[in-house]
Amino acid sequence: MVMIVLSGRAASPKSSTPQNVDVSQRHLNESEEAIAVNPTNRNNIVIVTNIGHREAGLTAGMFEGVSFDGGATWTTRIIGNNDNLGDACCDPSLSFDEYGNLFMTYLYQVENVVPIALSTDGGLTFSVIANIAAPPKTTGKKAPGDNRGLFRYVDQPTITAAKGEVWVVFNAAGPMFATGAPVSGLGQVGAFFAGEVVPGSNNCTYGDVAIGPAGQVMQACNLTTTGQGGGKIFVNVDPDGLGPMGFGDRVFVAETHVGGFDFIPPQPDRSVDAEVGLAWDRTGGAHNGRVYAVYTKEQKNESDDMDIYVRYSDDDGATWSEGVRVNDDNTKNSQFLPKISLDQTTGNIAVVWYDSRNDLGTGGAGDTDGIPNDDAQVWGAFSTNGGTSFTPNIQISAGTSNSHDSGNAIDYGDYTGLSFFGGLAHPAWADNSNSTGNNPDGTLHQLDIYTAAVAVTH
Repeated sequence: MVMIVLSGRAASPKSSTPQNVDVSQRHLNESEEAIAVNPTNRNNIVIVTNIGHREAGLTAGMFEGVSFDGGATWTTRIIGNNDNLGDACCDPSLSFDEYGNLFMTYLYQVENVVPIALSTDGGLTFSVIANIAAPPKTTGKKAPGDNRGLFRYVDQPTITAAKGEVWVVFNAAGPMFATGAPVSGLGQVGAFFAGEVVPGSNNCTYGDVAIGPAGQVMQACNLTTTGQGGGKIFVNVDPDGLGPMGFGDRVFVAETHVGGFDFIPPQPDRSVDAEVGLAWDRTGGAHNGRVYAVYTKEQKNESDDMDIYVRYSDDDGATWSEGVRVNDDNTKNSQFLPKISLDQTTGNIAVVWYDSRNDLGTGGAGDTDGIPNDDAQVWGAFSTNGGTSFTPNIQISAGTSNSHDSGNAIDYGDYTGLSFFGGLAHPAWADNSNSTGNNPDGTLHQLDIYTAAVAVTH
């Protein structure tokens, strides 16, 4: 059933906080957000997220919200509930291309393949155009239902589309696996090639993928030695995209001290990873060809003192700059689950993340329970100078959330959403603050999906 949801907007607690919109306004939990802005119609925004199946009595499905007025109002529905998209489990990823094609990937509940779905009407309808299989030699156990991301045969798919091509990468129960297809217009998508295992990526997880100005492709992933620490970020580059060359050897980017399942007070049930993300400048401007990587760094292993960093490369990932710390607080609390996006109309970049800086356990707006560092808000920052520095941080969420109070087994999930285009950054996040007053579960109960339109600051 499709319903129109009028935006609920919170009064900003301070002038720099943008108006928040509760997109889902749905009973029970939603988390792990993908969001995309249509570059052919910047008022067309689409969000897809996980939902808790068991608590809702469902066997499959994901939440979708579609807006054609810049995020003021939303049409919402459940998709992938054994409809034409099959038995959708979770882990959605979205990408619009320059023609207005909207590509989506996700995981099935049962099938050991990664679906690629296409919408040519701004997210109102989708159809599956491919199912990508991992290499035949890859075997592994998988957990059904809501036990996401632990023992799946295929896991953590990410999709991106630009420069006349679409690419998807995912973990194939060991190595990262990648494939792509040519795109020549709206609805004009060629066949995906057989795919390739990314060299040196065994046990490298939670990845991302980006397309460069010449059609080159980069994948990034997190290699961890333990669940709680020892993390390193690597990238691989395919220099000619859909051409005959494949991905080259891995290149080291940074150490993170963040494990694959690193438990912190504001994410106590699911844990976090370093959540590396990529953004590649294709603007033709001053930093054309510069690729950015965002990640979480724990200052001392098991300290929970996590910060957000960005590095950049001007030589297709062969070498990387020193890390620039994005969050500007002076606490030792946790910042986690970052997302980066680059505005291809300007070359500016936006970064958002969950942030516990205001939870000192002493009460006040950032503390819900008198316990330090277990509540979170969403914060962000911009860079207008090629990632060499960032603006003063902005509190984006009007309220303060507590993931454990939601009863959601995966807390806020494994990632947030962000799409930046035309000077406006559109984050999407899981929130149970009820700052807008229209979460049907009330305050500090189940998580709804929130968004905002955040203008560039200087």
